[in-house]
Amino acid sequence: MTALVPVQEGFIPFRGYRTWHRMVGTPESSGKLPVICLHGGPGSNHDYLEPLEALASSGRRVVFYDQLGSGNSDQPHDPALWTVGLFVEEVGAVRQGLGLERAHILGQSWGGMLAMEYALTQPSGLASIVVADSPASMVQWVAEANRLRADLPDDVQATLLAHEAAGTTDSAEYQAAIKVFYRRHLCRLDPWPECLTRSFEKMMRNPEVYYTMNGPSEFHVIGTIKDWDITDRLGEIRVPTLVLGGRYDEATPVITETVHRGIPGSEWVIFEHSSHLPHLEEPERFLQVVCDFFDRVEARG
Repeated sequence: MTALVPVQEGFIPFRGYRTWHRMVGTPESSGKLPVICLHGGPGSNHDYLEPLEALASSGRRVVFYDQLGSGNSDQPHDPALWTVGLFVEEVGAVRQGLGLERAHILGQSWGGMLAMEYALTQPSGLASIVVADSPASMVQWVAEANRLRADLPDDVQATLLAHEAAGTTDSAEYQAAIKVFYRRHLCRLDPWPECLTRSFEKMMRNPEVYYTMNGPSEFHVIGTIKDWDITDRLGEIRVPTLVLGGRYDEATPVITETVHRGIPGSEWVIFEHSSHLPHLEEPERFLQVVCDFFDRVEARG
């Protein structure tokens, strides 16, 4: 965004802590609604979503925030805090704190899981959700990740297995092997965009939320969400929904199709040249698809 676009940053009180937010753009043009962007992880941060600031050019404010325990927000060290329920509650606190009575929500990866969980609470004023690169079931996620992992070179698979069995997933060798998977199924750009690298660096300074809820990697899910599954509740989501995914996504087309088929009336778009981050890998098309969806929702009033 240019320096001419207004930016507001600050903190919102939440459970005795502070949630940091960034709002880009001016009050909405007539008929437009703001969009709240939910980052992935759990325990990542908003940095890698920065290109979505361009949504402000469509006449709406774009709101980012770092979920508690990550980024610029407070980072209390208490593994018992990190539950799905806490982060669902935080979405509502952000909306209330910023006076966003009616808004869209765009969630990426874990953020899309969070968007669906929030929609299941039937909150007032939720105009739509965009579920980007997200599963409705971590069991299905792991099954698909293992299918993708089986196509990795034999030596990479052996390294992953050896360190997972030994409990040495924090080793440099394991991290290097993970990157082979990431460069196929997380982001296929070479080099990675600076905002993505920055997000990873920030998360790894304090990976407590990620390790507690997910585990040491995208496919070695041993954290508290390992059995998370809302597949049988998707029919309860009543707001207009756009489901997005990449052709080479770790949230495979099998996964995003499950979400699409489960949510009545949802739309589904696959980005043919992307993996897990189509907003970075095919940014122009991503922005167009999302803006067109918001426009259609808003035209219905």
